[in-house]
Amino acid sequence: MIHPLSDVQSKQIGEHTQVWQYVVILPKAIIGNNCNINCHTFIENEVTIGNNVTIKSGVYVWDGISIEDDVFIGPNVTFVNDKYPKSKQYPESFQKTVVKKGASIGANATILGGLIIGENAMIGAGSVVTKDVPANTLWAGNPARQIKKID
Repeated sequence: MIHPLSDVQSKQIGEHTQVWQYVVILPKAIIGNNCNINCHTFIENEVTIGNNVTIKSGVYVWDGISIEDDVFIGPNVTFVNDKYPKSKQYPESFQKTVVKKGASIGANATILGGLIIGENAMIGAGSVVTKDVPANTLWAGNPARQIKKID
């Protein structure tokens, strides 16, 4: 289902994926099967999103971001893809960020560019992630720190 009030330019949207109103998806984005892309979301060109991914409202997925299968992205999560942003000055390449399979990122978390969020990792709401997050760990705070391992 693609809501008529969305602007989906990509032809690479998987089966049973729901795209809600006021979503913009640029032409080169790749989105897997059975995803739920909530309203007021923007997905740029050099983006890959796996299967069974939920992206809640107010999330912008910039060039260079890869989201693997079974990931949850909470409302208003902020991704960064440029370490030194300047108006009208673009880097040769944007930072690459990977959110691994089964990870969960809580509402209003900020994920700096060039990081890897490990498999099944959890990021607490409002956290600011400044370094790689190992698999099966819970991180929270500003800056985010490991709270515990997850079984």
